[in-house]
Amino acid sequence: MAAILISEVNQVITVSRMIDLAWDADPPARARGVVHNHVHRLRQLLVGQAEIATRGQGYVLLADPCAVDVNRFRYLVSGAHEDEPRTAVAKLRQALGLWRGEPLADVPGERVRRTLGVGLTQARVAALQELGSKLLMLGRYGELITELTAWLAEHPLHEELTALLMRALQASGRQAEALDHYHRTRRHLKDQLGIDPGPALGETYLAVLGGKSAAAPPFARRPSAGPGPGPGSAPRSHPGPGPGPEPAAPYDPAAPYGSCCPSAPLTALAQLPPRIADFCGRVGEIVALDQKLDRLPRPDCVVLAGGGGTGKTTLAVQWAHRHKAEFPDGQLFADLRGFERPPMRPGTVLGTFLRALGVAEAKIPDSLTERSALYRSLLAGRRMLVLLDNAGTAEQARPLLPATPGCLAVVTSRRRLSGLVVRDGAALVTVGPFIVDDALELLGNALGRARIAADPAAARELVERCDRLPLALRIAAARLMAHPDWSLGCWTSKLADERRRLQELSAHDADLAVEACLYLSYRALSSGAARLFRLLGLHPGPEVDVHAAAALAGRDLERTHRHLAELSDAHLVEEQVQGHFVRTELVRIYAEQLVASEETPADRDLARQRLRDHAARYRP
Repeated sequence: MAAILISEVNQVITVSRMIDLAWDADPPARARGVVHNHVHRLRQLLVGQAEIATRGQGYVLLADPCAVDVNRFRYLVSGAHEDEPRTAVAKLRQALGLWRGEPLADVPGERVRRTLGVGLTQARVAALQELGSKLLMLGRYGELITELTAWLAEHPLHEELTALLMRALQASGRQAEALDHYHRTRRHLKDQLGIDPGPALGETYLAVLGGKSAAAPPFARRPSAGPGPGPGSAPRSHPGPGPGPEPAAPYDPAAPYGSCCPSAPLTALAQLPPRIADFCGRVGEIVALDQKLDRLPRPDCVVLAGGGGTGKTTLAVQWAHRHKAEFPDGQLFADLRGFERPPMRPGTVLGTFLRALGVAEAKIPDSLTERSALYRSLLAGRRMLVLLDNAGTAEQARPLLPATPGCLAVVTSRRRLSGLVVRDGAALVTVGPFIVDDALELLGNALGRARIAADPAAARELVERCDRLPLALRIAAARLMAHPDWSLGCWTSKLADERRRLQELSAHDADLAVEACLYLSYRALSSGAARLFRLLGLHPGPEVDVHAAAALAGRDLERTHRHLAELSDAHLVEEQVQGHFVRTELVRIYAEQLVASEETPADRDLARQRLRDHAARYRP
């Protein structure tokens, strides 16, 4: 059970899935009871170190993702993708140094080892392959030969690593040894799998035989930290990183829909917005995103959900840039403006995408269904990343999702978009406020380390006044940058006044104000949920349970729970324990302002009286 929970830290794992993984044969009749008992014992063992929480029909291990070696490994490998070769080599060596033998070797269940361990081994091989490519690029052939010789002695069927070794040997003047490795691998493949070497290894053999340069393996597409060719089989026979299918020919505007023109390939699109220079933190979220792509089958869509101002777009753009080499046919981007009026219509976005993909204006269909079908046809056979920012509903995003396994859609939203998760198999990653250290790092990036170090207590208080919300922190930093003579303590004192806090956290731009950001989320609520949100402004403190909320609203428990679920889906409250909801200080302050301005004094008095009566009934 521990291995299952640790493998997906901070992700809910249902009891039924734990049962399926834990028993190789048919589970016993009391399997659920056994799972509950194991979790109970694990909770006792982890006191003070981590927490196992109950979430619906499952459990989640709440811990720092990078406290788990495999997540630290993934994070280092992902970061190495964007670094220059020498830095990348250092990170990859650090990542590979975390390994100690085969993954999950001491876990008794074969199904657990097979389901969870195979992907980890494949990620290790992919990292080793990237390390080899970087060492080859740097001309450090001796190191590469040492690394690969030991690995291939245990796993002699891995063709791409064999080709890297051959290139390094050739560059070191050891052509005969390189050719010997090829013939040895060819015999292993024929004897054990009954197959011949694939094109990549064959091309390497011909290059070495002809004495061609060793600097560029023919398959040197950057591997990912996700699943790739396994060490014990011919890698071309498995899904994962690799050259993939040939890109489809570009759409011919003069031809009927669906036909292709065998002309020059379409230039790869690069529509991603630029990354911000001072991106920091989000280690847990990046690890969680990488984990989603490590799963088999790999999801075609990932939803990044979080409240307004949590930095979902910044994170999505940063992560997309890190992984764009895995999508050599390019990236599409659209801001769906799902919480603005009017939002972007899917048909309009599809028209933009189709024009970018080379479709003439006259050939773009009128209907949404036909546009979506043509769009998916054009993506067939390609490997593209589609970033859909600020989706309002699942229905707004669904026509824009690719239907090709080599493509990936990343959708950001203030809602969880459960429709995409349930109906379309999307993976879900939640984006919350910064942890304290990351919030302080953001302030330090903007204001300079010396200014933070001069008054660390005020800096920490400022971070908390901003709810560790990236948008609020950037606004506060911008105000302080404009007034270098202001002390952090002076600005923190300004924010201590709750009546002015939201007003102070404004960059005097409609799109860059915390209050405006909260308003967009509030405006999208149903009338019942919006009324409950306002009335929660009369409730003291950050936490409210469903019974107190029902008393405030004067509604039955079922309807109140439904409205609280809507507020939770919009990230205006968060359900920490079943039936108990918490909200941030800025959200509480905003609700107080709304209830004062939009509810009559009589309605406010009635709601307070209902809350007092409820408290009196349940007072111990």
